[in-house]
Amino acid sequence: MFARRGSVTRAKHVAIIMDGNGRWAKRKHLPRAMGHQRGVEAVRRLVRSVESMGVECLTLYAFSSENWNRPDDEVSDLMNLMRKFIKSDLPEFIANDVRLKIIGDWQGLAPDIVHMLEDALEQTSGGSNILAVALNYGSQQEIARAATKAAVKGAITAESIAAELDTADLPPLDLLIRTSGEVRLSNFLLWQAAYAEMSFTDVLWPDFTPEHLQNALDDFATRERRFGGR
Repeated sequence: MFARRGSVTRAKHVAIIMDGNGRWAKRKHLPRAMGHQRGVEAVRRLVRSVESMGVECLTLYAFSSENWNRPDDEVSDLMNLMRKFIKSDLPEFIANDVRLKIIGDWQGLAPDIVHMLEDALEQTSGGSNILAVALNYGSQQEIARAATKAAVKGAITAESIAAELDTADLPPLDLLIRTSGEVRLSNFLLWQAAYAEMSFTDVLWPDFTPEHLQNALDDFATRERRFGGR
């Protein structure tokens, strides 16, 4: 059933393309690395607040398969931030009943990061609030992998492909948000976003607050979702 106009619809699964760290730093005449650091702080603020907003699953686009094309020093800064984030925030995840999930080809990251992620996944496996992080992720590649697995098992159908996606065990995507004023999906959750609602904001990611998310959720609650129907 889809929500009819006038009813209150709650977004259980929200995904965010966290864009604008570099532009934030440039506007403030700071190194790009500082923009990424402030972006991590925005992640912390959001993760701490989503449960009170009724969001059961938050999916964040942290590092795309195309991000390897960035300068080596920037990629190195991003990897080091990832290491620090996992180490510093894992105890808080455990204390707050957060289950970490990684989507994408994350096993292709540096061995020490892979080990840290494996440990974090194991330690948070019992959590009920899901934080899905897209690392070394590309949606086209994900769909291709899923289709290949489906073909090996038998017929290729929409259902068999969906069952092999990295997100197969997550709730259906309700709302996809992109910050920084860009209006495109950038190879993120292309399959999952088929009937998701979209929200685009000019706010740069380091400035994105729980209040901004609540505004997007309030707007989502007013929308009529038809899923192809009338």
